[in-house]
Amino acid sequence: MASTHIWQWNTVADAAGLEDAPPRTAPQQAQPWCNFTLWHPAELPDGCDAAVGTLRKEAPPGRTDASAGRTPWSDANPAAYRTDISGGGRRLRLKQFLYDWAFPAADHPCLWGSETRAFPIGAGRVVWLGTDYLGHRAASARMSRTTVELSVLDGEFSDEELVGLYRALRPADAEAPARIVHTPFSELSYWARHTTDMISVPTGLYYFHRRDRPHEGDWVPTAELPSFLAAQGLPGELGGFAADSSAVFTGGEGARELEVIYTNRSGGGELRLVLQRSGAGRMPYPPEREKHPARTQETRVRGRSVHMAFVDPAVGPFDAVWQDPALGVEGKLLSSAGQGMDKEFALGCLDTLLSCSPLAGRGAAL
Repeated sequence: MASTHIWQWNTVADAAGLEDAPPRTAPQQAQPWCNFTLWHPAELPDGCDAAVGTLRKEAPPGRTDASAGRTPWSDANPAAYRTDISGGGRRLRLKQFLYDWAFPAADHPCLWGSETRAFPIGAGRVVWLGTDYLGHRAASARMSRTTVELSVLDGEFSDEELVGLYRALRPADAEAPARIVHTPFSELSYWARHTTDMISVPTGLYYFHRRDRPHEGDWVPTAELPSFLAAQGLPGELGGFAADSSAVFTGGEGARELEVIYTNRSGGGELRLVLQRSGAGRMPYPPEREKHPARTQETRVRGRSVHMAFVDPAVGPFDAVWQDPALGVEGKLLSSAGQGMDKEFALGCLDTLLSCSPLAGRGAAL
């Protein structure tokens, strides 16, 4: 099978079939159960001699006695993999999963509200160090679509040790990363495949939450995506990233947004575009800041005022919001973080978008 063939994975047919507790599973045996690239460390921090991985398998929505430890805010059962690394009185945890349809807040959601610092870890990726919501020293990176979160549970680890651990991560299956990033995000997404409420979370650095049954997205079939985007007046490629998936989300009182994902097939970086008719979606305009440390500025691109928020101008992530009164459209462009995804890259993508006439054609979805 070619390495770029789409990814398919195992699932449990019913929530009642889940194990009472996540079983210990080696990464190579766990990867076929994951809708994300599974990573394992080729090296451990000094003094650490144990790395135990446990797998939570995917199952349809439902709650049983086997659901202990899963999120209490949803009846969803997405896949996840946890690795406990310990030794010498120190212990940390790695958790890996597909963040799914909502764009990860500031690209490192477990560090939300924390001052963060970015470090390169190879292949254009960066890891963020900061503090998680439990007050633990923590880290987060997105690697070939996988969110890899780290939390220090006991003892102390230096910046160099944490960054070194991320640099030592290797795919459990060498073919998985390419196949997963070539699989449309909507086909990987748990919430695109199952009817269950998503948890309302921050999306980017400017306020945007979906609270009205967001699972009721109208998903564009993969084969129809090119013609659908053309009908909306939108490009099939943006900044070298290929259009991947799209959906129209409908909320209360007629609120509607069109969303398009653009993916870097070589590394899994992501751009996400959200459009709404002026005042007819759930993005407030002018935009409102979320409670996360970030820098903001206003700039002009193709004669339009653009509000930009970002954590690091050299690597992102970026959140740009604008309004086009002539077209009656408001938009948001979000980027993941990475080397080469700097401020000039984000502005170039905005220039491309604002050279278009989104939602002006007869085939406009909103």
